[in-house]
Amino acid sequence: MSLLQVQGLAVHYGGIRAVKGIDLSVQEGEVVCLIGANGAGKTTSLRALAGLLPSAAGSIHYAGTDITALPVHQRARLGLALVPEGRGVFPRLTVEENLRMGAYWRNDRPGIATDLERVYELFPRLRERHAQRGGTLSGGEQQMLSLARALMSRPRLLLLDEPSMGLAPLAVRKIFDTIRLIAEQGMTLLLVEQNARLALETSHRGYVLEGGRIVHRDTAAALLASPKVREAYLGA
Repeated sequence: MSLLQVQGLAVHYGGIRAVKGIDLSVQEGEVVCLIGANGAGKTTSLRALAGLLPSAAGSIHYAGTDITALPVHQRARLGLALVPEGRGVFPRLTVEENLRMGAYWRNDRPGIATDLERVYELFPRLRERHAQRGGTLSGGEQQMLSLARALMSRPRLLLLDEPSMGLAPLAVRKIFDTIRLIAEQGMTLLLVEQNARLALETSHRGYVLEGGRIVHRDTAAALLASPKVREAYLGA
């Protein structure tokens, strides 16, 4: 059984049909990416999966449960976490306060302390900056913080929206090194990324969105080798 199974998902903005009935799945332990041009519906799809946007049609099943109508906080408690586009850190809170916000619904203090140490091991820079306000961090550090904060909720499925956006190449490399490490440790990931080559090189499988519809789906290796995909999205 798929950890995430989406059938016929449609999302509308007013009279605009942003996502037009997509089907996708993510197996436990997989890294799956959504690629496509700006405006293709990638971020809208992730926001609908997280519960931030209502679906106009279709169904979303997570771990065998229909979550189509569940609000955001209930999806988070089931283990579905979103790392949003634009990072969304709390600028006036310290790094550690931001991290603890990721565990806001948990009351297992020993477990929270264990997870806090784990994310500090994954992101040593955050340990160095633990008492610094989130809004004073660099873009790369804020992306680290956003990802680490999501991990504090102990997710079973992590939705990553444009983790490389606005970052310098060195920061992008560090972020994706950590994403790969998290995946190797068993985390299931659904990734939206503007850098299609990087997304496919990080993933097991991929979906290509155009105009709110999925137009290609295959293994990441096959999509990387596809002349159509290479010409349209990989600059080759």
